[in-house]
Amino acid sequence: MDATIKYIGKINSVLKTIEDCPLQGNENAPEADVIIYPEFIEGIKDIKPGTEILLLTWLHAADRSVIKCYPRNNIDAPVVGVFSTRSPSRPNPIGIHPVTVISMSANGAIKVAGLEALDQTPVIDIKPLLR
Repeated sequence: MDATIKYIGKINSVLKTIEDCPLQGNENAPEADVIIYPEFIEGIKDIKPGTEILLLTWLHAADRSVIKCYPRNNIDAPVVGVFSTRSPSRPNPIGIHPVTVISMSANGAIKVAGLEALDQTPVIDIKPLLR
């Protein structure tokens, strides 16, 4: 079994520190560019502006030792198991971000709305958001 993850791109964002990042994309997260690496550009050719997609990212700045945390960083709440939260700090820090495509460029840049991911976060997959 090969458990290797291939990064297909990275995020370019104004969010430069973890403290800059909103907890969720719908909490005033900025627009950002998803830069797809050249060998994967053919895989995004059918994505259109207005499309809702799920970005899967590797939250590279996360603390992978966290197993319990405060939900939504609320220290007045009881500590809970990390798997019942959306905390970025967890053993396998995979981020799931529902975003809307604003525009596409021929060089592999996808401009999206409402992305709370840190600048330079690796992208591991893109999937259509099906409702």
